[in-house]
Amino acid sequence: MLPETTVEALVRLAARQRGPRRHAQPVGVIGPGDGGVRECQAAYAVGRHLAAAGMAIVCGGRGGVMAAASRGAHDAGGIAIGLLPEDDDRHANEWLSVAVPTGMGEMRNALIARSSRCLVAVGGGMGTLSEMALGLKWGKPVYVLHGDIALPGAVPVADLGELLGAVAACLLD
Repeated sequence: MLPETTVEALVRLAARQRGPRRHAQPVGVIGPGDGGVRECQAAYAVGRHLAAAGMAIVCGGRGGVMAAASRGAHDAGGIAIGLLPEDDDRHANEWLSVAVPTGMGEMRNALIARSSRCLVAVGGGMGTLSEMALGLKWGKPVYVLHGDIALPGAVPVADLGELLGAVAACLLD
């Protein structure tokens, strides 16, 4: 159950997304391709709640946290964009609305960070850290749930309610 203030913020965000001041730029949902149950459940909820509020998400397009967030967005009727490291979409998760094979390998992490309005990191790993660091370098807000390494400037959150509240506040600002 989300805190009432978070629910209210998501309702306000949904109203904004139906109007002329909507955010066309997606929220980046990042995390390990081998994320565990805790991370994947949180990523699914993030994708679902953001999509229900009218936000598109962008991720790495593969498994683990990326697939969970994509499935959440899909289940809410939203848009999940996957920027894949390969030259084709063979390894794309099945819940993507759009799969973009970049052929860039891990360098596609820069595209995810650059294309996002803000970044939501669920879990950790070297790829996730690279996306977080690039996002911070480019002035993007970065929120971290279940992170294992703290980066200066990233905002750690204790739970899903705090995470969604912080992201909604950022998007309403």
